[in-house]
Amino acid sequence: MRTGGRAAAQRPSFFAAAAFTYGTNMAVAVLSLVNVLVVARTLGPSGRGGVAFLTAIAWFTSNMATFGVQEANANLAGAEPASRRSLATNSVLLALLFGLGAALLLAGLIAVFPGVAGETSTGLLWLTFASLPILVLGIYMRFLVQADYGFGITNAAWLITPVANVGMNGLLAALGVLSVGTAVGTWIVGQTLATVLLLGYVGRRLAGFGRPDLRLARRVLGFGLQSHVGRVMLLGNYRLDQWLLGAIAGSRELGLYSVAVAWAEALWYLPTTLSAVQRPDLVRAARREAARIATLIFRAAVLLTVVASAAMFLLAPFFCVIIFGEEFRGSIIDLRVLVLGSLGVVALKLLGNALTAQRRPVLASTAIGTGFATTIVLDVILIPHYGGLGAAIASSLAYTAGGLAIVIIFSRALGSPVRDLVPRRGEVSLYRRTVSTRLRRARSVEEAEKAEPLDGGEFG
Repeated sequence: MRTGGRAAAQRPSFFAAAAFTYGTNMAVAVLSLVNVLVVARTLGPSGRGGVAFLTAIAWFTSNMATFGVQEANANLAGAEPASRRSLATNSVLLALLFGLGAALLLAGLIAVFPGVAGETSTGLLWLTFASLPILVLGIYMRFLVQADYGFGITNAAWLITPVANVGMNGLLAALGVLSVGTAVGTWIVGQTLATVLLLGYVGRRLAGFGRPDLRLARRVLGFGLQSHVGRVMLLGNYRLDQWLLGAIAGSRELGLYSVAVAWAEALWYLPTTLSAVQRPDLVRAARREAARIATLIFRAAVLLTVVASAAMFLLAPFFCVIIFGEEFRGSIIDLRVLVLGSLGVVALKLLGNALTAQRRPVLASTAIGTGFATTIVLDVILIPHYGGLGAAIASSLAYTAGGLAIVIIFSRALGSPVRDLVPRRGEVSLYRRTVSTRLRRARSVEEAEKAEPLDGGEFG
């Protein structure tokens, strides 16, 4: 049912939405790691590096080509539901324009500087370029759907690509025909299916597609460009090091480093989940309430991340060598160094998300710029001499620098003292009791529903 140009969505509880989304993200993480394991075991470090190189190019370039439209979608669709139909149509047109433009610019860059393409074949590069409009559109649609609390469908979309990767790559590996090209092709097909799913949801369940609105497009780009600078720099912290490492040190070194990154990213799913789930509430909240929500969630995320990081640091040999094999022993030190920057990632994601939701994207970009500058400088200095370890050191220091910067800026912009971001004594017990209570309620509801007899109605 549509009301006023929008779907009449029921707002889920924060705990339920966060638990469901985090569970989905962890499932994605597990499946992604299984896929990395299949590819690494079959193709070795060099083959795994080749796949990581191409997907890093596609992922980084597509996110650069968004120009912040998705951030504007999240804010405008949440605050102005009547604009959603035109936002959806504008998103399709802008994704096509920006995705094709990015492909042409990237092709030109490689023509002038062939070393940027690393050791990749021309055919696989063009396949990667062709996927860019689809990847950009998928990002736009995800933020548009989440603005109306549509976490269920975005979670389903997240799962499609890793499920396709594991299923198809596992089959091809068993048949002895898995290659860098088939692995990259499978990844692109998964991304395409996820985008189609989101488009279908927007067309049938959300607001649908209306007429293009040039005036609205100007507003979207005006806001989006303010946030885009920071997003590009944050993405640079996440993926630019892999691109540089592959181009400078080769596929084998990137293959080792990519395994460490794959494990370290498991720590980032929590802040990613929390930032997505609280975004609609932060858009609708007054400044003081937004600060209160953001600091409360940040403290919980810090506590959980510290525990998870310590465990991953200690178990790094198991994750890298026992699971992936002796060839990946060089990944251990990379992983341990990356883990040290995890709290910086938590701060950048959660506090930066709060600033953008409160229409202060430039401030978020300023803090992120600190980390990005650190990444660029240290990557250039360290990667030629230390390879993957140099990339890990650069990333960890960059996350930490950016995290400290965003803490200070968030505190001043939203009037929240820095001390409010520090976990408090007794909060561990409080969070544990809260989770236990929620789980007991969920079990009670489930048991009551199972015990209740059917009495006709829609089943009659």
